Amino acid sequence: MSRRNILIIGAGIGGLSVAIAMCGRGHRVTVIERDPEWSVYGVGIIQQANVVRAMDQLGVLEAFLDAAFGFDAVEIFTPDGQKVARVPSPRLVENRPANVGIARPALQRVLAEKARSLGAEIRLGVTVQAFDDDGSGVDVIFADQTTGRYDLVVGADGVYSQTRGDILPEAEKPQYTGQAVWRYNLPRPADLDALRVYNGRNGVGLVPMSDEQMYLFVTAPEAEKSRHPTRGLAAAMKDKLVSCAPAIREMAEKITDDAEVVHRPLEGMIVTGPWHKGRIGLLGDAVHATTPHLGQGAGMAIEDALVLAEELDSHDDVEAALKAYRDRRFDRCAYIVRSSLAICHGQLGITPPVDNHKATAEMFAVTSQPI
Repeated sequence: MSRRNILIIGAGIGGLSVAIAMCGRGHRVTVIERDPEWSVYGVGIIQQANVVRAMDQLGVLEAFLDAAFGFDAVEIFTPDGQKVARVPSPRLVENRPANVGIARPALQRVLAEKARSLGAEIRLGVTVQAFDDDGSGVDVIFADQTTGRYDLVVGADGVYSQTRGDILPEAEKPQYTGQAVWRYNLPRPADLDALRVYNGRNGVGLVPMSDEQMYLFVTAPEAEKSRHPTRGLAAAMKDKLVSCAPAIREMAEKITDDAEVVHRPLEGMIVTGPWHKGRIGLLGDAVHATTPHLGQGAGMAIEDALVLAEELDSHDDVEAALKAYRDRRFDRCAYIVRSSLAICHGQLGITPPVDNHKATAEMFAVTSQPI
């Protein structure tokens, strides 16, 4: 196996995961991140059984679990608060929880520490100005006028990927769904030992993140894609919950800090053509951005990282590795994007409502399969 020089654009979950996977195989890795503060919003994220397995493969499982709250089921409720199902999640790592909730800053810290410990160089406040792929390598000019030459460039720069725009300008672009998600951290009730999902036009979820903390999310219709000013966010989020179950309305009274509300319009897309051009490839949201209805967006990016590293080791030719990686990943990622969007459309009344019990059980069955 040859030791390759790899540039990763984007130091989010996908970028750090591929840095760990590549460094662990002996490659030399540089990660650049446009945000000089490397900020990440402070609410949580669901990581399901396939991600627990992937974290084990990345060699970060114990640190990951120490920073998270583990649970083994998803509970489904009617809009008025009646529990209709408790769906068990398959454990994919022996003696470890099936799923976890974790704060995003904690997850970033776990991945960043591992990447750096393996030798990855992480440069903040840096962007690419130009690529020149001559077939045997990629010369890169950075915005600070430094340069580098790489055997492989990986664009892990998110749903609005500049790298995708540079190499695949005709590829699909993110489409607004007509729905947004609102999130807020709250104290965890002692009996919250599973992800709780409440059906309805405004879908609500409760996710445990630690012994003390959980986060509440609500997906709600919004006719136009917009970013709300911070002032008034808490009241606006509470307004989305006024018709929910009594337990949710009670929790909503604790949503008081505008600055702690995280609001994001929901967009989705999947690139149906190639995921690379020459020696420059794409990963995660840059090629398969999903809405959060199945909780698998970050999981798909982490799996991408493992598969890309495996295929790079299996091929002498970088382009062949990038093609094989896309061939292995497309169907699984497309399933998540399309199934998540179906739930979204059902909540919006665009299509008939989706049975969350059935959709969740099916997702667990699909994602428990090997990657």
